[in-house]
Amino acid sequence: MAQKPKLFVTRRLPDDVEARIRRDYDALHNEDDAAYGPEDLVRLSMATKCEGILTCGTEKWTADVISRLPGHVKILATLSVGYDHIDVEAAGRKGLIVTNTPDVLTAATADISMLCLLGAGRRAQSSEKILREGKWGRWEPMAMLGVDVTGKKLGIYGMGRIGQAVAQRARGFEMEIHYCNRNRLPPEREQGAIHHATPEDMLPHCQFLSINSPGGADTYHFLNAGRIALLPDGAVVANTARGTVIDDNALIPALQSGKIGAAGLDVFEGEPDFDKRYLALDNVFLLPHVGSATIETRNAMGFRTLDNLDAWFAGRKPGDRVV
Repeated sequence: MAQKPKLFVTRRLPDDVEARIRRDYDALHNEDDAAYGPEDLVRLSMATKCEGILTCGTEKWTADVISRLPGHVKILATLSVGYDHIDVEAAGRKGLIVTNTPDVLTAATADISMLCLLGAGRRAQSSEKILREGKWGRWEPMAMLGVDVTGKKLGIYGMGRIGQAVAQRARGFEMEIHYCNRNRLPPEREQGAIHHATPEDMLPHCQFLSINSPGGADTYHFLNAGRIALLPDGAVVANTARGTVIDDNALIPALQSGKIGAAGLDVFEGEPDFDKRYLALDNVFLLPHVGSATIETRNAMGFRTLDNLDAWFAGRKPGDRVV
């Protein structure tokens, strides 16, 4: 019987994914889902003599950590689309292959984008709070007023797979779609959406704004005070991309003043240590980064990660190679 490849798994994963790992790999599992710091990552990589590591966005693969990985580690497969937790330049210098999991969480994240737009626009969180606190009294003509989503203008910043899926859902609400992307989409994918070459051209049209761009230096604090000023008064903002895309010190005052009517946020800068000033606002709809949190999606992410590992161990090029 052929010896199974050695794998180090940094997080506890869904049962079906764990079962496939146990079937196909000689793996060290994180049974207790312990939080591994830099020293743990290096130590366990050495102890397992693994060739592959299956990781998640919670582990930070800095240049220092990567430089100290033993030579027998050849591939780092992350169960995530984003890979900003991995220093890919350091991985490239070391000859470490890095893979991710595109495509499989598009639908789930687009659903959450719409949930954030709807939840913020209709004041879902503050309305629920009234129920939970036992403060629901007689019907009031001016109580719990949100804004209509149907028929409004929606701007999408980042018209990749997820942005296009958000647009598809928004059309069901008869929204007029505007978008800003590095490249204009071909007509068959644009489907009538209005392209803007720059965010500054798009933002004045955005009664609703959905941020679906990648993270990283290019989009760091994209939504700053200057760009917020370009939005229509009372605009609704949703962010399901990366927390770093929003400058909290610009958005929070805009929410307090009413310049931004409401915000729906699933991601935060520095998460899980997000800016607690959001908790004092009644015009925000907040979620703890659950964009991909369905069993179907997490299974698909796990299987996609294993497909990449399987390919490499079989001598083929992984389908989702980043480095």
